[in-house]
Amino acid sequence: MAKTLTRFSPNTISGISLVIAFFAALATFYSPEHWQILLPLVSVLVLVSGLFDALDGKVARLTGKASKRGDFLDHVLDRYADVLMIGAVAVSAWCNPYLGIAAIIGVLLTSYMGTQAQAVGAGRRYSGLLGRADRIVLSFIIPLVQFAIMSVNGYGWLTFGSIHLSAFEMMMLWFAVVGNLTAIQRAWGTWKELKGK
Repeated sequence: MAKTLTRFSPNTISGISLVIAFFAALATFYSPEHWQILLPLVSVLVLVSGLFDALDGKVARLTGKASKRGDFLDHVLDRYADVLMIGAVAVSAWCNPYLGIAAIIGVLLTSYMGTQAQAVGAGRRYSGLLGRADRIVLSFIIPLVQFAIMSVNGYGWLTFGSIHLSAFEMMMLWFAVVGNLTAIQRAWGTWKELKGK
């Protein structure tokens, strides 16, 4: 697939990924009212956006256009894509907004700790419990799980005693808790590596 896209600039491919992420966010926001159509569409859009995001770097290497500037742009657009897609869940009817804020913080800090390690000379960190690939996989699966829940009970929430959670809220809870744990894990690893420097 990367070979067929070599006629395009890697930056263009990164931009296409962001545009598709925007439409995924839009579909997510409106999906509570039109869930039969929009929830499967969200999964498809997340998958296609993630695919283009994975291909931009490969195309850059194949065409000899890999550069620090392109890498920087890719990271900027990735963060916007993250905030668009996770933010859409956070402000939708599927999710408690406070849980949504905690999830966004977890995701952004995870990414920040990875690149901040590189900025201080410790090398970029991809380690941890929650990476970008994990988020994309969950963002692809969860709309389908939410679709299944709606198809079964028509209500959209699972009940655990007095607690009611949608599939999206369970994903956001995971992002909030595991995202922040990953950020701490990366920060601690960098802190140990910089000892004595």
